[in-house]
Amino acid sequence: MSYRISVDTGGTFTDVVIVDDDGALHVGKALTTYTRAFDGIRQALEQVAATLGTDVAGLLRRTSHFGYGTTRSTNAIVEAKTARTAFLTTDGFPDTLLLREGGKLGGPFSPRPFSPPYVPRHLTFEIEERIDSDGAIWRPLAERSVADAAERCREHGVEAVGVCLLWSTVNPAHELRVGELLAERLPGVPVTLSHQLNPVLREYRRASSTVIDASLKPLMQDFLGTLSDDLRGAGFAGKLLISTSFGGSWPVDRMIERPIYSVGSGPSMAPVAALEAGRSTLESTTPDLLVCDTGGTTFDVGLISSGAVHYSADTWLGEKWTGHITGTKAVDVRSIGAGGGSVISVDDAGLVRVGPESAGADPGPACYGRGGTLPTVTDAAVVLGYLDPSWFLGGRLRLDVDAAHTALRPVARRLGVSVEEAARGALVITTQNIVSAIREMTISQGIDPRDLTVVAGGGASGLNIVQIARELGCGKVILPRTAGALSAAGALYADVISDFTVSRFTETRDFDYARVGEALAEAERQADEFIEGIRSLGPVAVRKDASVDARYPGQVWELETALPATRVRGEEDVAALTESFHALHRRVFAVDDPGQYAECLTWKLTVTAELDKPRAKTPGVASGPAEPVRHRTVSFARSDEERTPVHLGENLLVGARVSGPAIVLEATTTLVVDPGAEVRVAPSGDYVITTGAHPLPEGGAGAARTEEVAAV
Repeated sequence: MSYRISVDTGGTFTDVVIVDDDGALHVGKALTTYTRAFDGIRQALEQVAATLGTDVAGLLRRTSHFGYGTTRSTNAIVEAKTARTAFLTTDGFPDTLLLREGGKLGGPFSPRPFSPPYVPRHLTFEIEERIDSDGAIWRPLAERSVADAAERCREHGVEAVGVCLLWSTVNPAHELRVGELLAERLPGVPVTLSHQLNPVLREYRRASSTVIDASLKPLMQDFLGTLSDDLRGAGFAGKLLISTSFGGSWPVDRMIERPIYSVGSGPSMAPVAALEAGRSTLESTTPDLLVCDTGGTTFDVGLISSGAVHYSADTWLGEKWTGHITGTKAVDVRSIGAGGGSVISVDDAGLVRVGPESAGADPGPACYGRGGTLPTVTDAAVVLGYLDPSWFLGGRLRLDVDAAHTALRPVARRLGVSVEEAARGALVITTQNIVSAIREMTISQGIDPRDLTVVAGGGASGLNIVQIARELGCGKVILPRTAGALSAAGALYADVISDFTVSRFTETRDFDYARVGEALAEAERQADEFIEGIRSLGPVAVRKDASVDARYPGQVWELETALPATRVRGEEDVAALTESFHALHRRVFAVDDPGQYAECLTWKLTVTAELDKPRAKTPGVASGPAEPVRHRTVSFARSDEERTPVHLGENLLVGARVSGPAIVLEATTTLVVDPGAEVRVAPSGDYVITTGAHPLPEGGAGAARTEEVAAV
């Protein structure tokens, strides 16, 4: 018997999913260990290994693939624990990181705050050189200025350097030479060159991604190197793959070279797992899904339209406009501080707040009995009876009910209500915070959430997912059996994916076939080198997809538009490109300008190396009605206390149905089935919950609005 293992190390829990040759899935969950990642991984592996009749060493020796996703790099940036980094830029442009993109919150007449740049001014060095937009050298590189900058870097104890010179995307000669000089004068100090990492035209985005990547190199080289050594030392001899921010995976050496793509890599896997669950449960290759992943620290939400995961190049670390943008392609996942560990408080005005502060894994919620005293969402769930004190994490962590009540008592006292009422109010506020974030994400993109099926994941996902779906008007929720480790499960189905980008400007009305051909040829050369480097992973198929970032004249932002082939060979191809851009613009903005030409800026080739996917084992079929293992009193969001049946998930087979109110206990999550809802086990083995929300008529949201008008 051989195995595949995938791991997601979050801020509170480390999740492990293991699949064997027969397709049987096993899930483990342990508290995250911050000092050494493998300690938490080992604890989760020990849980599963015991059920398989082996130990961790025996399990790892028989593991062919080990996928890993982490929030380590994201946390390092947020907590300012990255390497001491210098920024080298063209003379006259030291404020690129300070000014950012000029946007601001609060409207056009509000003052614009200048938050500190990612690299401080005293570590920003101006290089005497200049290349113009055509690639011509307007001012030769003064190597003396590079030598001076290197010397000052040494004096300041710089640990990494990011280099971003003007128009290096058109002519990288100066940037390459700066890299050579830094290698000579600062041996052992990692350097990131902007044209190699992120060759886009926008100066701030390119500069920001460059310094972020450089600042992560020492940290992630050590972190991933230590993890690899720990795995090898424990007996693992298979292929180690690291999850990327755009929903794929890379060999560990490539991630060490470009660690910015590890930012958000863990949450990016949830939509991958959700898509697999949606396809198998709904029996559709192009489902429309709303992905909700509730962990211990955050609630993450993503979208899938017609079977395609939504991506974004606008990932901000911190507040938009005042934080720091990664500037790289990533799965579009929005996060809010509404996880199981989110702290409940009452402000000076007497209003209840939930999050964004989190109790984390250490000490964790009060009910964990590890010294925590602050009230959290998990404590509220214990008070309301949602969580079984003897079955949390499959019985491996007994919850302290009295500690949960004690933690919430000050909140209840401030509000003048009972502890139970305070807990119920906190869950309602948590739900409303989540619903507001989802509506902002969906409606801003012209998507009616009522058209979507919710896929819920994360250890805290089942606590209020029915309430969330009802508030959004979603009639159906899928909760996979691996919901408690959704991001880890996604890594099992992730392919090896990488983008290769070259900037070349042209217009569709006067298309420059030669320069575009050169750009696509260079992108394909890089892609072929990448493909050769991953042959050892044994991909079952490899494909290349071409695209271009295009816009109408005068527009600020571009749309990534698919190309029919990896080359643009004639007028027919240009006409097809133009029509595709018009159609995409019409779909995104509900308007287009068919008589207008398009400007094309950046040409891309995306390589997807498809790996062999595990096939889930078909579960057994229920032969009779579902029988609860016990009953307990539960207070639901919109009803009084009810005597509620409690079911063990392992006893619910395909076809089983449970009507609310009910509680379903899984080893790594708990599903709360509110009154009026019903859950059934689909042929895939996943749970499908009918929420009782009014479904849309055939034809979707548009038909619903037509019926509303007709009724009036």
